[in-house]
Amino acid sequence: QGHRAARPVSMSAARVRVPATAVSCPCVPSAPRPSRVAAPLRTRDASARASADAMSSPAVAPFEFATAARVVFGCGTAARVPALVKELTELEGCADAPALIVAGASDRFSAPLAARLKEAGIASVTYHCAGGEPTVATAEAAIKLAKEQKCGAVIAIGGGTPVDTGKCVAAVLTNGGPNPDLYDFLEVVGRAQPLTKRCAPFVAVPTTAGPGAEVTKNSVLEAGDRKVSMRHPYMLPDVAVIDPELTMNLPKEVTAHTGLDALTQCLEPYVSNAANPLVDAISLEGIKLGARSLLEAYENGAVNIRAREDMCLCSYYGGLSLANAKLGAVHGFSGTLGGLLHAPHGAICAALLPHCCAVNVLALEGRVMSHDPSTAEKYLQRYLTVARTVTGDKDATVAEGVSALAELVTACGVPGLGAFGLKEEDFDEVVAKSKESSSMKGNPVALTDEELKDMLRRAL
Repeated sequence: QGHRAARPVSMSAARVRVPATAVSCPCVPSAPRPSRVAAPLRTRDASARASADAMSSPAVAPFEFATAARVVFGCGTAARVPALVKELTELEGCADAPALIVAGASDRFSAPLAARLKEAGIASVTYHCAGGEPTVATAEAAIKLAKEQKCGAVIAIGGGTPVDTGKCVAAVLTNGGPNPDLYDFLEVVGRAQPLTKRCAPFVAVPTTAGPGAEVTKNSVLEAGDRKVSMRHPYMLPDVAVIDPELTMNLPKEVTAHTGLDALTQCLEPYVSNAANPLVDAISLEGIKLGARSLLEAYENGAVNIRAREDMCLCSYYGGLSLANAKLGAVHGFSGTLGGLLHAPHGAICAALLPHCCAVNVLALEGRVMSHDPSTAEKYLQRYLTVARTVTGDKDATVAEGVSALAELVTACGVPGLGAFGLKEEDFDEVVAKSKESSSMKGNPVALTDEELKDMLRRAL
């Protein structure tokens, strides 16, 4: 089956346009013109000065870009994992030690992998994460097993939970000493100490298309009623193997939640206040792929490998984007809400996404435009590009783009946050905790408490 063309969305709402520069009309009487010689000279002088001023200041802010040392993408590439592990462990001098496989609750992926590793002469032990989001307790148990079995390398196969857990294990194996304490390295609830040594060899094999954790430098773990991070550039995987065939039999609900998370992780960096030219190119392509193929993957993902390929690329591009720019209010809220509601991360992001866009646009058109029009116009133009990319309509408006996102969330069966237990009386606490998050600081506009509550109210 081929790709489904994106459908333009029709709305009766007024079209949102980036304000154009005012143009004078020659039919309207005006003050006497200056001499025919003086005006052009002054104009040329002013233009020259403006051009010189523009050329004297850089147009691109300094930026960095980091990702996994090696990425292997494509259908069937999971079969290469044993050879890749063997090559990596021989290079790092730990080929004689068993590898730790970190997997999800079932052995659907881990058992075949362990068998293939054995055939390649690689011993392994497996740790199964419980269902749901990754937790500090899960990571601690995996670290304990790895230490007991004297594991040399870590292979994570599964969704975001095994991959984030595996990153923690690989980091603590080489940095924690004989009696490691994960809290030495956790932010917010721990001591946030930096890593001082390279992590144990780590290979990430995602089986969902959403988190993009296989190319990021942090792990996000639930710690009681909040989510916290462990992060360091050393935590970037040595090898990421992205095989779309592993996602073919994902349940519809998981396809929806992870796919909308991937789309969010492309969209937020593109409109963030820390975007850069490389992230712009990658994230915009991710938005295009996610918008055109998510619904097809949701409805026909068991037979449409091309839709699954698109969503794996969308997830990969989202991981690259968030790791090298910033996110925004959706992810600013998701950590707090995840700890409060214990709902799937992707479902929380999906419920918030269209409403975050709507509230940001209202703020940009209103109070930001009144005191900083150049900034407002810059980000409104980005939202306009997003709208035209999401809808596939070169004439779409921002409002139509927001509507298209809302329709996609509904078509994928994602409920509002009220279905997960969020109540209006929770808003004050949620806003207070969320507004200080690092993701919230990447939002294109600093939102007021009332604007943040408006976003939550819309998402109920």
